[in-house]
Amino acid sequence: MDDGDTKAAPPIRPPRRSAIDVLRSLSQPKVAVMLVLGLGSGLPFMLIGNTLGYWMADYNIKLATIGFLSWVGLAYSFQFLWGVAVDHLKVPLLSGLGRRRSWIFACQIGVGVGLVGMSLSDPKSGLGEMAAFAIFTGISAATQDTAINAWRIETARDADELGLLTGAYTLGYRFALILTEAVILIVAGKIGWPLAYALYGASMAVAVVALFFAKEPARADAIMAARDTILKRNPVRSVYDAVVEPFISFFRANGIGMAALMLGMITLYHLCDYMRGPMSNPYYKALAIPKETVAGVRLTIGLVGSLVGIAAGGVASVRFGNRATLVIGSIIQPIGIAAFALLGWRGGDYPLLAAGPLHLTAFEAIMTFDAFAIGFSGVALVSYMSTLTTLGYTATQYALLTSALAWTGKILKGFSGTIVESLQHGRSLLDAYALFYLFSGAIGAPAILLCVILALWRPQAKRQAPAAETA
Repeated sequence: MDDGDTKAAPPIRPPRRSAIDVLRSLSQPKVAVMLVLGLGSGLPFMLIGNTLGYWMADYNIKLATIGFLSWVGLAYSFQFLWGVAVDHLKVPLLSGLGRRRSWIFACQIGVGVGLVGMSLSDPKSGLGEMAAFAIFTGISAATQDTAINAWRIETARDADELGLLTGAYTLGYRFALILTEAVILIVAGKIGWPLAYALYGASMAVAVVALFFAKEPARADAIMAARDTILKRNPVRSVYDAVVEPFISFFRANGIGMAALMLGMITLYHLCDYMRGPMSNPYYKALAIPKETVAGVRLTIGLVGSLVGIAAGGVASVRFGNRATLVIGSIIQPIGIAAFALLGWRGGDYPLLAAGPLHLTAFEAIMTFDAFAIGFSGVALVSYMSTLTTLGYTATQYALLTSALAWTGKILKGFSGTIVESLQHGRSLLDAYALFYLFSGAIGAPAILLCVILALWRPQAKRQAPAAETA
């Protein structure tokens, strides 16, 4: 955009790349780096969340305690604070890497150290120590996400490349979830939970290596450096620019009504998924489904469902538009979650289809559809949020959006174990779980309503050019 152009740039187009397009484009260094950075970004998410709950369940820790322990994930809810640091502070001794890469590197080391620290803690005698390491891991992971997302948005040359990088990031992140939800169950069954966590902490080295093949987004770095030079002459203005201006700019660009609608929708979009999260693995244990079976389903048809969901999300964005895709994702996500109630009512897994060599159980079918729905809705939301930032405030503004996404869910999911235990009064444990999953699915209804309103509301565009358009 020319400096003299006073008109707002048109909104960035939805990503037009499917998962297959992403896979075909991995020969591009930038996309390959993004894939591995997405892997490093997703690696700690489940290890301080649902998978940690499986470890605790194996040690017979109370459900209420498992639910409360999920609050370590609140670090993701404060990403707007980490975004201020990433946008305005330099990492001592690492400034030669550039602002974005230095923060990513420091956080990658922090995640690795935190996971190894968790592996050295005993859940029975040192639960407090484990929680402290988990909190440290969570803060490092949330800050890493903030820096990586800023790099992803700022390094994109145009809307299509932003879509491509978003797809690569999502695939890497999803692959990390497979490793930390499914593969780790097999690994832990062989070598135990402590050694498994130590191994995963050490595997952060792969993401560190990829970082050194990443190039610092030069124009964004120059803009932030020039801004820092000006603001050094006015400390009060510097604080205002770091803490207040990114948020004022977001509301000014979108209008108060639209901005509030966006934040409300983002806040509620994945709430049903967050809510059921801590209880998922304890539920499978109560259903007497072996860890190897859970891992096998996640690694086979569950993985296929996730990849198909990611691809379908990209195709739907092209054909129906980003907002319509958000509506579809908001509908299928709670349906997939509520379907798990069927297993509790039936007392466990049961055959669903048997035709010659083809055998499909209810657990396999539900897990596959759930993976599809989460993959579809995840791509839709991440792609949409990536279009809403302004160059110079990328980390802070994207962190504001992701904080809105995580805030309510991270708090409420801490009560998930208490809810299941309260529902158990006068009922069996499996009946309590079934009602809990119906409740979690019903939580998705407000998100559907807000997505429909967002899809229908078309106010006059006020936005400044997004980072990807000005980079």
